Amino acid sequence: MNHDKYIPNILIVDDIPANLKVLGGILKDEGYKIRPVLNGEIALQVARKEKPDLILLDIMMPGIDGYEVCNRVKSDPELSDVPVIFISALNDTTDLIKAFKSGGVDYITKPFQAAEVLARVNTHLQICRQNIELKELNATKDKFFSIIAHDLRGPIGNMLSISELVSERGQYDEDTLYSFLEMQKELSKDTIELLENLLIWARSNTNRIDFEPAMIDFDDIVTECIDAVQVQAMVKSIGISHNTPPENLITADENMIRLVMRNLLSNAIKFTPRGGHIEISAYTEPNQTKVISVRDSGIGIPPEMLKDLFRIDVSNKRKGTEGEASNGLGLFLCKEFVEKHGGTLWAESEEGKGTAFSFSIPLNTKPKN
Repeated sequence: MNHDKYIPNILIVDDIPANLKVLGGILKDEGYKIRPVLNGEIALQVARKEKPDLILLDIMMPGIDGYEVCNRVKSDPELSDVPVIFISALNDTTDLIKAFKSGGVDYITKPFQAAEVLARVNTHLQICRQNIELKELNATKDKFFSIIAHDLRGPIGNMLSISELVSERGQYDEDTLYSFLEMQKELSKDTIELLENLLIWARSNTNRIDFEPAMIDFDDIVTECIDAVQVQAMVKSIGISHNTPPENLITADENMIRLVMRNLLSNAIKFTPRGGHIEISAYTEPNQTKVISVRDSGIGIPPEMLKDLFRIDVSNKRKGTEGEASNGLGLFLCKEFVEKHGGTLWAESEEGKGTAFSFSIPLNTKPKN
């Protein structure tokens, strides 16, 4: 989420229209998106549908009161992290304790003071953003250590075991030794690919990769990336074609787009059986967005995996059609780099029929001077 551009959505719940108008006016003037509702039942329906960033909730309302609304919000796994600020003319300590016990994080008293409303709203939105960022950082850290502990340790351990076997003189015939060396080579290739992605990912997450968009010919990038994976495709007798117009100019960071294309192509080869086919296509939408797709005739992605495919906190590891290693890091890198361009990466798949990974790049991406 780009917090610099994101406009928070605030749900205001009060049975008095005049209060909604006053609060809504204060917050609209500050640039927030406002969703006013008049009772608790509608508030819960709206919250479940739209998941606001913050809820301002009146205590005394007909039907279900603010305490009950807050209890239901906090018991809903999809809404439990949404901060709730109570609004009320009540000043009794017992009422305030009850408000906090039901899950409220703060309260605003009536009549409203604009400065107080904005200070409390801004504070809790900032805390909420910081909590989201902390969760993302923790997920990144956990993924990093998981890769080091498992995805690197495993192949390196296997290479050591193969080296020990090969070093046993006179134990194996020439064909067996050759098969050991082939295994060693494949493990080395997988480990180097993982290390390269891991280093790029680490640099990206510490802001040590400059974003330098410039006018580039995407067709040249496609040709170069196909050449880079051609041997990998030939081993499995997989054909690669591209339907991209010549002089296909886009404004993008060349290194990032090259990494995205290589990862998507490599991924397609891993999950396409021998004799399959991969097609790269590109077209321009009316809104001046370039859409690029890499479609394969592979094994497809199960629906339960597809919905969490780009989440770093969910493990999406699985073997390719011939045991190729895959840990999902390459796809997550692709997502990060596409989003740096203001674009989107998505996948469409049907098990047994193949997968298409597509990403969009706005044509008005501004290059640095």
